[in-house]
Amino acid sequence: MSEKLITFVVPSYNSEAYLNICVDSLIKGGDDVEILIVNDGSTDGTKEIGEDYEKRYPGMIRLLNQENGGHGEGINHGLKEAKGIYFKVVDSDDWVDETALKTIIAALKKWKAQKKLPDMMVANYVYENREKDIQRVIRFGSIFPEGRVVGWNDTSRFHLWQNLTLHSCMFRTSIIRKSGVVLPKHVFYEDNFFVFVPMAYVNRLAYLNVDFYRYLIGRDGQSVANEALKKHCMDQVTISKLVFATWASYSPRIRNKRKKACLYHHLKLMMCLASIFPRLNDDEEHDIAVQKMWRFASRVGMLSALRVRFFSYVFFLNIPGKAGRRISAFIYRLSNIAVPFN
Repeated sequence: MSEKLITFVVPSYNSEAYLNICVDSLIKGGDDVEILIVNDGSTDGTKEIGEDYEKRYPGMIRLLNQENGGHGEGINHGLKEAKGIYFKVVDSDDWVDETALKTIIAALKKWKAQKKLPDMMVANYVYENREKDIQRVIRFGSIFPEGRVVGWNDTSRFHLWQNLTLHSCMFRTSIIRKSGVVLPKHVFYEDNFFVFVPMAYVNRLAYLNVDFYRYLIGRDGQSVANEALKKHCMDQVTISKLVFATWASYSPRIRNKRKKACLYHHLKLMMCLASIFPRLNDDEEHDIAVQKMWRFASRVGMLSALRVRFFSYVFFLNIPGKAGRRISAFIYRLSNIAVPFN
């Protein structure tokens, strides 16, 4: 059996309504891809759908069953089993573009032959709101040179609306394993931590200007829906604390200024989200939770906590009291108009 270029992991919980769309888009990668469907203790027909794919595509698709542990545990499970050179997570309600996938595979094959595979590959992703017929493409051409393997010194600054996410990034499997990242069980928004940790180990990277990942938004029950953001807001706080603690540990050892700036940009966004989501509940209880998060950050890294909280846009999301909560809610609504994400 030839070596697989990419392992696609599809964490799946009660995904029978849309799993086929996701997996069918990945199959277009042919013999160069491995697809791991991780059934996270589903109670619908997800397991049976996975079994059918496994029978029809032996050597390409495997079904991994586990007790319900959440999205992060599905990624952990997939990482243990992955055999591909690269590792990519695709949520079961999302899909990838066929033309973009083939472009990515061709580029990876070329770089492999040249013995200069990147540690991380970045491509565009698209917010797809089919109910409102809205598409918004997030591109990275202003940050990375297109179509070649480069180092961090060849990159530029991130704009406020740009961030490297699970949707845009594909890491070498060996880099993720080297980073030692393990995601917590039953915690939402853990993908932000999954991207942050291995990024510190990346030295060579590449960007392809193709609209690869299609991120479905607007579906009831999604973790990025407004009500879900309020309900699971403390999970974002948990993840942001993990990101902050990792930053405090990593940052003194990172010498490259561009890499450090990228990680700091990600850190600010995580602390921004952890400040704003709880405050959407508009009560003192959640204000106190945010204050406790900042006290934790100050204990772990006083200077970084002060810099992020008081000397960046995050300041405007932490103004005390009811007026501050209203300002946070207004900024959230404004951001969602500029870049529709739910």
